[in-house]
Amino acid sequence: QVQLVESGGGLVQAGGSLRLSCAASGTGVNINAMGWHRQAPGKQRELVAAITSGGSTKYADSVKGRFTISRDNAKNTVYLQMNSLKPEDTAVYYCNALNMATMTDLWGQGTQVTVSS
Repeated sequence: QVQLVESGGGLVQAGGSLRLSCAASGTGVNINAMGWHRQAPGKQRELVAAITSGGSTKYADSVKGRFTISRDNAKNTVYLQMNSLKPEDTAVYYCNALNMATMTDLWGQGTQVTVSS
């Protein structure tokens, strides 16, 4: 069984930085696209950034120029470097990955990011 394990959330002041990590572990792992979503209280979950196995990236307009997604294919790990954080970035951040071995859409447990003003 494959699972995604996230780390790196926390509390930071506006203008600060955080780095999130998400690793896929288990047997039968063949990860294709990976990404980060977030959900703020009272709002729908939204895509923040995504990256293919070949390194192509996509960002939400609200985070372009501030967030950078990257991955280590050998470790089945995706990262989200978040700079110049704003209070409106406060949310639970979820890692997402497509496991091609089982055609399963995987989700992490979520990690809280809180940005104080």
